[in-house]
Amino acid sequence: MQVPAVDQSAARKVERRSRRGIFQAFLDAARKHGASRLAVIDGDGKKLTYQELTRAAFALSGPIARMTTKGERVGILLPTGAAVLIAFLAVLAQGRVPAMLNFTSGAKNLRAAAKAAQVAKVVTAHKFIEMANLGDLVQELSGAVDFVYLEDLKAGLKPKDKARAIAGPLLPLFLAAHPDPDDWGVILFTSGTEGDPKGVVLSHANIIANIEQIAAHVEILPTDVFFNPLPAFHCYGLTAGTLWPVLNGYPAVFHPSPLQTKIIPKRIFETSATVLFATDTFLQQYMRASEEGGMSSLRIAVCGAERVKDETRQAAAKRFSFEVLEGYGVSEAAPVVAANQPGDIRAGTVGRLLPGVEARVEPVEGLEGAGRLFIRGPNVMKGYISPDAPGVLKPLPEGWHDTGDIVAFDAGGYMSIRGRMKRFAKIGGEMVSLAVVENCATAVWPDNMHGAAILPDDRKGEQIILVTDRKDADRALLLAWAQSHGVPELAVPKKIVSVETVPVLGTGKMDYVAVQKLAAEGLAALEVKAAEAPEPEPSRRELKEAQKRAREEEKRAARDARRAEKLERRSGDVAGDFKKAAE
Repeated sequence: MQVPAVDQSAARKVERRSRRGIFQAFLDAARKHGASRLAVIDGDGKKLTYQELTRAAFALSGPIARMTTKGERVGILLPTGAAVLIAFLAVLAQGRVPAMLNFTSGAKNLRAAAKAAQVAKVVTAHKFIEMANLGDLVQELSGAVDFVYLEDLKAGLKPKDKARAIAGPLLPLFLAAHPDPDDWGVILFTSGTEGDPKGVVLSHANIIANIEQIAAHVEILPTDVFFNPLPAFHCYGLTAGTLWPVLNGYPAVFHPSPLQTKIIPKRIFETSATVLFATDTFLQQYMRASEEGGMSSLRIAVCGAERVKDETRQAAAKRFSFEVLEGYGVSEAAPVVAANQPGDIRAGTVGRLLPGVEARVEPVEGLEGAGRLFIRGPNVMKGYISPDAPGVLKPLPEGWHDTGDIVAFDAGGYMSIRGRMKRFAKIGGEMVSLAVVENCATAVWPDNMHGAAILPDDRKGEQIILVTDRKDADRALLLAWAQSHGVPELAVPKKIVSVETVPVLGTGKMDYVAVQKLAAEGLAALEVKAAEAPEPEPSRRELKEAQKRAREEEKRAARDARRAEKLERRSGDVAGDFKKAAE
């Protein structure tokens, strides 16, 4: 397979511009764009300038430095907002390393993460712990780490801390740390779905390189305002949603949770945000909850973590007139690897590789036209740390990271994701992507969520089970659709398990661990039911009837789409008024 060559000139430019520390890059941005320039709009609507952020970071860095040592890893357990950015910068300002902790992962995973990174102190806030009902979590972890609260640090500021806040922006050469760009810059953690979470160690240069790569790849307008509801413990929310706008002089609107689907569209309208960070699942929910025209201030929505559905892209264009850019990334690459670009969106792809990213594709038995993706470049991590060897860095072989993703490149260099290596079932010697299974279910039942799981099968080695929130999900209908659209029958799940809701993680990704559990439980229940009253395979006549119902479903969906388009044209004036108001 032909893999795109690296543009050496662009790669050298990224490399050159990334040779600085993260805090230094922030100070450079504050100096370049002006101390009084708006930097952040917090979840409560409070506005902060670069000067206010800089002074807060320098002030907070004093007490943090007194309770830690240079190079120590300091945990941060906070939601998206100005507080997490200030804490992050304060830890860096005095040469400590922030470790971003996932407060949704549970005590077991947090304890393992703290052990892997040798975290002894965790910065959080009383208000957050109270509002998020995390008191029990703090109690469970109290023996493993010491919690330090922002409110207490603020109350305990000494005169020299306040003096540092004023003098720091003026004398950063003397009052801020100057780490080597290749030193540890931040630690993030994998989800822990395959055992204990691993720490992903990113250098200062890794983070800055990825920001430079994104800026060179995606065109941003001087008037853009960014809206980020994604958590800072996720690399996408930290690098793209938080640091990219702030380090490039664009106002960033922060929202503490992506799950507040009714509030977020209103805040987008109120702040006239033009760039939204989301996942496909969250974006769909925001658009459903929004009034007509309510999200029309948006110019683009940048989506990652999961495939963007055609329905999402069409709804964004028809209802609100913005583009959806699909990208691809992994935490190990800080995280963005490839992305579509405004005006050049290739549906079904995640766009071209970012400048400086080198790719290698290795063949996979049972698959044609695609292979396993390996990457390296200035944004690719230093290595992993794990609980079984706390603090010990395991570097990558020759700088190559095995993503575990199956990809294909077309002649233009656009990359499409076929699925994760571990999300392929091997049935009768052939590889079947669970993503294809989910896509087929989405085509038949577009208004529902679907997750596929792999379970053992006595005859064929593995079987695919579909977990869906569609109550009347009929396998015969799915089989009929697959046959009429040329999809192999192997991609039709053997059994379908209907549930109240398909579980989703706080990052917006589907919770496949929970889906796997629901599939196993559901299959066991179906087998008991089948033993009591065996269900015969559909007859040829029943299959024909199912095909007929599938065609009728498609016709109905097409009619609904035409009606929606007519309604959209009629409501054009109203949508235009909303857009003008938002602008």
